[in-house]
Amino acid sequence: MNTLPQQLANGLLLGSMYGLIAIGYTMVYGIVQLINFAHGEIFMTGAFGALTVYFYILPDGTSMALAVPLMLLGGAIVAILIAVGAERFAYRPLRGAPRLAPLITAIGLSLALQEVVRNFYPGADRARAFPGLDATHDIGSVTIKDADIFLILAAIGCMAALAIFVRRSRTGRAMQATAQDPDTAQLMGIDTNRIIVIAFAIGGFFAAVAAVAYGLKYGNVDYRMGFLMGLKAFTAAVLGGIGNIYGAMLGGIVLGIAETLASAYIDEIPGMQQLGGQSWANVWAFCLLILVLLFRPQGLLGERVADRA
Repeated sequence: MNTLPQQLANGLLLGSMYGLIAIGYTMVYGIVQLINFAHGEIFMTGAFGALTVYFYILPDGTSMALAVPLMLLGGAIVAILIAVGAERFAYRPLRGAPRLAPLITAIGLSLALQEVVRNFYPGADRARAFPGLDATHDIGSVTIKDADIFLILAAIGCMAALAIFVRRSRTGRAMQATAQDPDTAQLMGIDTNRIIVIAFAIGGFFAAVAAVAYGLKYGNVDYRMGFLMGLKAFTAAVLGGIGNIYGAMLGGIVLGIAETLASAYIDEIPGMQQLGGQSWANVWAFCLLILVLLFRPQGLLGERVADRA
């Protein structure tokens, strides 16, 4: 039990990362009822966009205080461009098609983005080193790194900004209207295509923030990183209530804490010594998803139409 505060902190940080990615899933689903399974690869391309800024644009010796915002800007530009391009050229032509068509397209786009990065980005066929923020701080019995501080501040800032945007801005109210009834919203003069593009762009930005946080925390990125993180983020979105932006972050935090605690402690239960450790973390994460789908399929917070955008 002496390690419990540290494990809870680790779970909170991991869950915040899942939640940032999950918001992209839930916003798009809330408006166009589409699960964008390429969103994990948008997260991955954001990481490589940030890496490009650091290694190929910034001069050697640039301080991390300056480099991190510029890396975030570069990653966000790449992720947003790919997210918006996917909406315009892959999903919009299929908007009236049977739901299986955009699902297959999303899976194909996911694989295509992986292969493009693997084949055309220098050294991407193996893990690429990412600049880290490794200075540590002790808060009681909890040790956190500068990268962890960046992650938690970014998650809080992004969620606060999104909540204000959705509730207070004209575009945010238009997103809520489009999520509730796109046909009526269009009759009322709302450009629903523009609103959908904005939803994809916001999701891409949040994925880029999570990607930079991932690189700073773990010190490397690779072209396969988006697959598992995307699945975990989708799980978080379903846990919280798909279509609910606050539920996405809550689901991410619940998933992160559950995964961390299971990895740390389940092998101490008599008879379950072989089921603990990091190698079983993914198994327990998806077991949690199955339990939620069985007993509360609408998710922890359910689907609130007014907040789905």
